[in-house]
Amino acid sequence: MEKGVGEGHGGLNKYALGCSLVASMISIIFGYDTGVMSGAMIYVKDEFHIGDGKTEILAGILNLCALVGSLCAGRTSDAIGRRYTIVLAAVIFLMGSVLMGYGPNYGMLIAGRCTAGIGVGFALMIGPVYSAELSSPSTRGFLTGLPELGISIGILLGYLSNYIFSGLPLKLGWRVMLGIPAIPSLFLAIGVLKMPESPRWLILQGRLGEATKIMYKVSNGAEEADARLSDMKRIAGIDDKCKDDVVKIETATQGKGVWRELLIKPTPTVRWMLMAAVGIHFFEHATGIEAVVLYSHRIVEAAGIEDKRKQILFTVGVGLTKFIFVVTATFLVDRVGRRKLLLTSVGGMVISLFGLGTFLTIVHQHPGERIVWALVLSIITTYTFVMSFNIGLGPITWVYSAEIFPMKLRAQGASIGVAVNRLMNAMVSMTFLTISNAITIGGAFYMFAGISVMAWLFFFVFCPETKGKSLEEMEQLFTPKSSSTNANNSK
Repeated sequence: MEKGVGEGHGGLNKYALGCSLVASMISIIFGYDTGVMSGAMIYVKDEFHIGDGKTEILAGILNLCALVGSLCAGRTSDAIGRRYTIVLAAVIFLMGSVLMGYGPNYGMLIAGRCTAGIGVGFALMIGPVYSAELSSPSTRGFLTGLPELGISIGILLGYLSNYIFSGLPLKLGWRVMLGIPAIPSLFLAIGVLKMPESPRWLILQGRLGEATKIMYKVSNGAEEADARLSDMKRIAGIDDKCKDDVVKIETATQGKGVWRELLIKPTPTVRWMLMAAVGIHFFEHATGIEAVVLYSHRIVEAAGIEDKRKQILFTVGVGLTKFIFVVTATFLVDRVGRRKLLLTSVGGMVISLFGLGTFLTIVHQHPGERIVWALVLSIITTYTFVMSFNIGLGPITWVYSAEIFPMKLRAQGASIGVAVNRLMNAMVSMTFLTISNAITIGGAFYMFAGISVMAWLFFFVFCPETKGKSLEEMEQLFTPKSSSTNANNSK
């Protein structure tokens, strides 16, 4: 095989890095909202006198609305472009933050969470897709993982905000916590307008001249740019020798017909891609990370810590652990590979979840007693779970699902994965307290451990390694051997 883009052409391109960093800012804002809600819920519950049921709705409603946003985002980004979709996400999130910060009653707070959720759905789909389409194969894992790093930074900032503003009066503290994201959302919406559009999207619109200029900026030299452009032209049906600024693309339909190719009559290759994308998004949250991120204060309360400030301080530790290991994973993903990190990550999750379930069960079986060793081990296994999740499954979910689909199907294929992701996030957020009350909090983590075992088996069977492959080489990677053999025999 001739040397192609799949083999990489040098180091990290600074222009592509800058664009990906700006696109990842929306993820920081979303992560902040996720983290800050963990502590804000304590004070919202006190002011509005709501029970566990309404608390679960408040925690999970954002993700149900994000499901709607993510399903709309794929078609929207195909129609108006990746860049303007990021702007739209920032504007919607700004509106939601203003409503939450105002929050005169529980209903208005829910309305703000719903509005912000739609923006979150757009943001979670478009950030990784935009970064994947700008980056070269040798650095795609790093750049596509930046949105997950942004989420981790945001969650940590949210936890710190909880701790800093927890000393304010009850009616003011949580409103400041929830309203702050409106400010960076405004600056992001303005800043994104100076970013370039995705060259792959431009080529699908026939805007070859613009795509070529951008590709030369995000590539390390003319050789890499020409090789990447050649692959994209081939996929779009453009003659490789064509140098026109604008060409007519028969398949440039702003996403029309994509749902049919994805869901109604997918090829064996697309079916495998969709199964892998949906599976990795399903297991990211079905294994319980949201229970720890949103309800970490409940975990330490169950373990024996009742002081609210100490509970919030524990959540800061969760956020710091998440941040450290997402940073580590971001630098490892292009060196070690997606598959190895994924399987190692989930293996660690299984062990830590069984441990956490065991130690919380021991505490539960001795009511009224302070079992220090079980408390300490509950904290350690919680941090170990967060560490294991964020060294692999957390960031790789977004890298993997953004890179495996063909160019025409990428945006809407990724949006289906994000929709499943938000659905599972909402289910865990809105049922964890109920499940914990029914089978104890230790039993809930035993359940997550069992699901993690299933996740490991799924990834082992259905998720091939994509490290170093160009986006245009994914189709060959995901083609079942039987289909490939039949295609060769028919030639």
